[in-house]
Amino acid sequence: MATEKIILGIDPGTTIMGFGLIKVVGKKMEFVQMNELLLQKYNDPYVKLKLIFERTIELIDTYHPDEIAIEAPFFGKNVQSMLKLGRAQGVAMAAGLSREIPITEYLPKKIKMAITGNGNASKEQVAKMLQSLLGLKSLPKNLDSTDGLAAAVCHFYNQGRVEVGKSYSGWDAFVKQNSSRVKK
Repeated sequence: MATEKIILGIDPGTTIMGFGLIKVVGKKMEFVQMNELLLQKYNDPYVKLKLIFERTIELIDTYHPDEIAIEAPFFGKNVQSMLKLGRAQGVAMAAGLSREIPITEYLPKKIKMAITGNGNASKEQVAKMLQSLLGLKSLPKNLDSTDGLAAAVCHFYNQGRVEVGKSYSGWDAFVKQNSSRVKK
């Protein structure tokens, strides 16, 4: 009997949050859905975080993912951008942790490497490879949703590997693995 699970992939952002879902049956993956949460019309950063949390909870309650794969923020030239991305990621992670869903975060290069074999691949190259792998008829205008889908596919490819990134199975595990961040 084939085992079945759902993986939710999230590309966090405060302008656009991309997400994608795949179903894994045995050793095969099937496309379920991809979309994005558009946040650019909201000026209040706290409203954006609330909407990210609510949309992530809605996805969890609708699709019942067994695992979440999330793209980790990367350090660019703009520290403020990284801070905003970190907040968006944290809110999405909190939504998953509140439902006790295991979360694994992947660096963007690791996701690109898993999908295309090239850690420096462009968003377009990643999207085209996903289109080929999953038999997608068309690609979205914004590629944030394919980035979310790529996180889910990366997680599928990394199953069973000893070192896949940081994983958290709940608040207790998160606190234990991040004890240096906890105020005493």
